[in-house]
Amino acid sequence: MTAEERIASLEAQLEQVIEQWRQTQEELRQTREQLAEANKRIEELEKQKTPPAAFVQANVKKPPEGEKKPRKKRDPKHTHARRREKPTRIVEHPISRCEACGSRLEGVSVARRRQVIELPEPSPVEVTEHVLYHGWCSQCQKWRAAPLDVSTEVIGQGRMGVRLGSLIAYLRTVLRLPVRQIQRYLASLHGLHISSGEIVELLHRLTRQMQPQVKAIQAAIRASPAVQADETGWREDGKNGYIWSLSTAQLRCYQYHHSRGHEVVEELLGPAFEGVLGSDFSAAYNVYAGLHQRCWVHFLRDVHELKQKHPQDEALWQWAADVKALYQQAIAWAKHGPDPQLSPRQQKQARVAHQHAFEQQLLALCRPFVGKGSPQETLCQRVERFLPELFVFVAVAGVPAHNNLAERSVRPVVIARKISGGSRSPKGSDTRMDLSSLFGTWLAQGLNPFFKCLAELSTPHS
Repeated sequence: MTAEERIASLEAQLEQVIEQWRQTQEELRQTREQLAEANKRIEELEKQKTPPAAFVQANVKKPPEGEKKPRKKRDPKHTHARRREKPTRIVEHPISRCEACGSRLEGVSVARRRQVIELPEPSPVEVTEHVLYHGWCSQCQKWRAAPLDVSTEVIGQGRMGVRLGSLIAYLRTVLRLPVRQIQRYLASLHGLHISSGEIVELLHRLTRQMQPQVKAIQAAIRASPAVQADETGWREDGKNGYIWSLSTAQLRCYQYHHSRGHEVVEELLGPAFEGVLGSDFSAAYNVYAGLHQRCWVHFLRDVHELKQKHPQDEALWQWAADVKALYQQAIAWAKHGPDPQLSPRQQKQARVAHQHAFEQQLLALCRPFVGKGSPQETLCQRVERFLPELFVFVAVAGVPAHNNLAERSVRPVVIARKISGGSRSPKGSDTRMDLSSLFGTWLAQGLNPFFKCLAELSTPHS
């Protein structure tokens, strides 16, 4: 290739490079124009952007790694170290000579302790046969038999002992085992083979023998200054019914009824009850004319569900926040109560005055929404209807603002219903409810239900 041809080739390549550079510059200019338009549009949108609603919480930024607070040291009393059990038998392992060289050891002392926790061998069932002799009395002209009293050893007129009956009742009521599982347990561990019908009949006899204790629980509840009530479903012979419960801090009472009406509440409480009744907003409890505390947890739960249905309603969210704030204010005041230096009469007056003040504040929050067709109208109408029953916990010391105790009390029978499906007869329902009342009360009192049942059955009765 000559010099002229080489120069011509380089000039052609240079023209191509220049053309490509011009195209790149044009594309860069267009990109800049598009970016400027986008920035302008973003500024316009930022100006049109409205601030978030009052109910929207701001995002909380995590602190940088260097600003983290040091972890608080756990108090020694809250450590969950394995505790040492009280030994029932101590086996000592002394040592006097060295195992390596056989030299005599000096300064022998306790090096460490090792515990082994084990169950004793399952004992076979114990069958005691009482042999009674009789003889002829020539003076009375009658046969005289040796006396025998086993009323504290057996349940009723049956052959099952009180210890066996207490165990079966415990397995059935507290551990909620089905009857056939109780059969397998007794046969596998104790070699006792009894029918399911005999187990059921034993529980019936045990309940009949414990009726004085059941009646005593009912009487104590009716005499209590505050009682919480609740109900849950139960099936009897395949038909729907209800378990009604009355609860205090140390008492539990359960009854089965086909109805969910107010007549059951009247029967449970009795005509002499004058305490504070805690319940939800069910219409059956409206029959009670005394002091009545409705459950705030149920009410606030309905408020929360309403907020979920209307997430964009700012007025609803603000109303819900105001109602909850008022409730928390009432809880805080009830916790501390009036000035302790006041006389009892003045303290009572202060409590009643604060109750009325909280009622008026709540009513002022709800009245603007009544008759307006707003989402919270139904709840505001409920407040107007039950207003005297919402702040009783402020006027009466020790009364909770909820019926959580009643809710927790029915949980064991709900679990039993899910396991067994209910009962087959009215007699079976009564037995289950009476046993639940007895064992539930003993558990609430912090007692061992098995040993308490055994003690009650072993006590001589008239």
